[in-house]
Amino acid sequence: MLTTAASIVSGAIGVGIIFLGARFVVAPRAAAAGYGVPVVPASDQSPGRDPYPWLYVKGVRDIASGLFLFILLANHATHLLGAFMAAATLIPVGDAVIVLRSGGSRAAAFGIHGVTAVVMLAASAALLIA
Repeated sequence: MLTTAASIVSGAIGVGIIFLGARFVVAPRAAAAGYGVPVVPASDQSPGRDPYPWLYVKGVRDIASGLFLFILLANHATHLLGAFMAAATLIPVGDAVIVLRSGGSRAAAFGIHGVTAVVMLAASAALLIA
């Protein structure tokens, strides 16, 4: 039962991270605002250059991270999924630090990234003890 719940949470996180990654690729300015870090206005960028290259990179990596979760879920690799989730918890923790150091809001840092880290850690613990 606990393994099933943790697997469902892991799948939901996978769907969420793929959605967020796609948003960074399709609508980088809106995605950055949702992430909690302001984007330098396009008027302050060099003419003729894409103002959002790092946002696209983040998007592609988020999509890949979500797919990794589904590969582990599809193969019923419960302990490996738990270990992956535990290691991947560093991502939202790092995101929270980045938001705080970049002048973003504490609400975004703790309310989005901090809560995500706690949920991921709880799911990973449930999967590892299964």
